[in-house]
Amino acid sequence: MPTLTIRNVPPKVVAALKAQAKQHHRSMEQEVRALLEGFVSDRASVLAQVRESWERQSRRPDAAEVQAWLDASRP
Repeated sequence: MPTLTIRNVPPKVVAALKAQAKQHHRSMEQEVRALLEGFVSDRASVLAQVRESWERQSRRPDAAEVQAWLDASRP
């Protein structure tokens, strides 16, 4: 299995991860792995829902419309 090294993680983030791992009765490595897997899984699920929604529509938005939506959603 590949290894991922993350440098320069702020001490507050490390402390929060350790606390969360302890709460879930896991090592910090297991906690980070679970968080990453959850994030990727959630993102894939949202993208699948978007694809399914677009397939049901008779007209798909063009790139300019999508960019406008993205710009409108950003602060």
